[in-house]
Amino acid sequence: MAHPAVPTTAPAVAPISLSALAPWALFAGVLMLALLYLVGAEQGATAIFEGDTIHEWMHDGRHLLGFPCH
Repeated sequence: MAHPAVPTTAPAVAPISLSALAPWALFAGVLMLALLYLVGAEQGATAIFEGDTIHEWMHDGRHLLGFPCH
């Protein structure tokens, strides 16, 4: 039996540099802040969009995350 069924060495994995990771981390952070604003604050003390549409779409999410809504 010349070849084992399972290789004994792990494949080489290149590390990810911080400079390559930083734009993705920034994008994820901005996206999370935007979602937090939409769920937690839109149609409350501040409002970017007119009407109650965003409030109604995010209503159950507010209760799930513990934001006071009404």
